[in-house]
Amino acid sequence: MIVLGIESSCDETAAAVVRDDRTILSNVVLSQLDEHRPYGGVVPEIAARSHLDYMDSITDQAMKEAGIGYEDLDAVAVTGGPGLIGGVMVGVMTAKAISLARQLPFVAVNHLEGHALTARLNGDVEFPYLLLLVSGGHCQLLAVEGVGKYTLYGRTVDDAVGEAFDKSAKMMGLPYPGGPNLEKMAAKGDASKYDLPRPMKGRPGCDFSFSGLKTAVRQQIQKLPEEGLTDPVVADLCASFQKAVGDVLEDRVGRAIAQFKQDYGDGHALVVGGGVAANTHIRGVLTGLCAREGMQFAAPPIHLCTDNAAMIAWAGLEHFRLGHQDSLEFAPRPRWPLDQ
Repeated sequence: MIVLGIESSCDETAAAVVRDDRTILSNVVLSQLDEHRPYGGVVPEIAARSHLDYMDSITDQAMKEAGIGYEDLDAVAVTGGPGLIGGVMVGVMTAKAISLARQLPFVAVNHLEGHALTARLNGDVEFPYLLLLVSGGHCQLLAVEGVGKYTLYGRTVDDAVGEAFDKSAKMMGLPYPGGPNLEKMAAKGDASKYDLPRPMKGRPGCDFSFSGLKTAVRQQIQKLPEEGLTDPVVADLCASFQKAVGDVLEDRVGRAIAQFKQDYGDGHALVVGGGVAANTHIRGVLTGLCAREGMQFAAPPIHLCTDNAAMIAWAGLEHFRLGHQDSLEFAPRPRWPLDQ
């Protein structure tokens, strides 16, 4: 079984071809970093227009790199939401056109489920497992019982962790994209230099909060001496921020593991997905937590953590082989909670 996947929910125009033996035949991603860099963040209108300009050529490139024709496909899958609605519409209409012209089954994929199932694309991760989804727009803990079967344990009550990374980096004068640049600077800094808060740590439940941490970074910057944000100061502040985030995630995920074991027993995996899963410090913290808790730790390779179409093709494939497909009447969704 071979599936074409299309992704356009934010600022990557992507297409990929994946086979049911977990072989990624192609995975083409066109980033819009240069287009959004002058604005310090993603501009929805610019993103949508860029998807419109490049989607056809990116899809053709993915098919050529896979070395197959459209007649060799078994289905076409596309991100149907959540995301920036202009971009989602471009991807959905492209997939519908291919489906209609080639008489192929059409599968609309929840973008978050793409991240949730990626660990099964690159490894033998069995259901059920605990999922930590951490990205620029989402921060959630869920029990994954099967394809399309999710139970929410906790979510952020304000900012997503990736948003906190990006906005803190911007306050420190780091270039766009903020998160990866903050991680690079943190590697040069002293994580004990600044005493930043650990929001929600120690509290009951599995919810997150990062708004207060972001505010604390701003307040710390305002208290700096006259020389301000020198490179050593930025490095120490980045390291302190990253350490605070790691401590919060360790606490919240630890509570979710306890709940998950109560619900499903021992011997399962913690899967981490989303763009922030590429952060090596966070991976290290969670790897240590899993070792102490007797859980398998599973995370996609770095290049599959950020938005890509291979994860959409795989999620579509997982649904399609269970007999799931969608009508061409499907409407793109700017919001689409995974547990629904």
